[in-house]
Amino acid sequence: MQANKTYVLELLKDLLMTDSPSGYTSAAMAKLSNWAKELGYNLETTPKGTGIITLEGEDNSRTIGLSAHVDTLGAMVRSITSKGTLKFTLVGGPIAATLDGEYCTIHTRDGSLISGTFLSTAPSSHVNKDAHTQARTPDTMEIRLDAPVHNKQDVLDLGISVGDFICIDPKTTLINDFVKSRFIDDKASVACLYGVMAYLSENKLKPKYKTKIILSVYEEVGHGASYLPSDIEELLAVDMGCIGEDLTCTEFDVSICAKDSSGPYDYGMVSKLIDLSKAHDLKYAVDIYPFYGSDVSAALRSGNNIKGGLIGPGVHASHGMERTHYSALENTMKLVYAYLIG
Repeated sequence: MQANKTYVLELLKDLLMTDSPSGYTSAAMAKLSNWAKELGYNLETTPKGTGIITLEGEDNSRTIGLSAHVDTLGAMVRSITSKGTLKFTLVGGPIAATLDGEYCTIHTRDGSLISGTFLSTAPSSHVNKDAHTQARTPDTMEIRLDAPVHNKQDVLDLGISVGDFICIDPKTTLINDFVKSRFIDDKASVACLYGVMAYLSENKLKPKYKTKIILSVYEEVGHGASYLPSDIEELLAVDMGCIGEDLTCTEFDVSICAKDSSGPYDYGMVSKLIDLSKAHDLKYAVDIYPFYGSDVSAALRSGNNIKGGLIGPGVHASHGMERTHYSALENTMKLVYAYLIG
């Protein structure tokens, strides 16, 4: 299989630049629906907001699932201060220290977009003695709005209220086949699944079995693929691979996760994924991620009677300023394709 590199990277860039923190994913899902139609597939949306794309198989007596999550990290307005700044609560687990100085956009309930900046409450080395040493947490940070506001009422007059979503600027950059951006977790995996679907569509191919692509929207807050269609027997989550101390994955590999915080993945599936990687001469790594959970974790905890596995492109600096390389996407797509074709 040889995916269309330009298609995958352009789709990924567009998706990365589309705000979609957990609970606010409709714009991204609308794009994914249109892109599915362009490939000849239909995206159905569940009441929860999850997208499901069904691919007919050569043999429809069995159904397998693939999942990737569309939702990202973000924040919401927690309160408005008397001086006209915003206090915030995190959505998911972004590393708060990396937000200091980052641009953001507040999406109001009436559809207005207001820009701002995450800052420490000790933001100036010329003014604040503890500017360099103050911890960066939601309690010691705030958002400075790009509007002439001087008090709480001025902010309210802009239409901002508690519960509005705050979307972090992803700062997406593609250079030398590297993708640098926030939220590569897990939009890179979504792009990989579309790359595989594009190849199947272009070459008029079908997977071995009926396949349901699950595009989940609450993974970052723990219950992404908690609901699955009842006919799915086996779910392969496609999510980022971790890079760091005690791990073998790199930005050029497809990661195969043997165990994470939710426990071991299905032994037979993991073994099959390793065998497929070897047979197709893929650059891969097998690792254990103790501080990680996936759509499979959510599905199993919800009582779905499935086998589960987890793979994905290696991503550096997860939940901060992330980076991966196209090679990791390519190896991931090739493994997904080999898994589907059987």
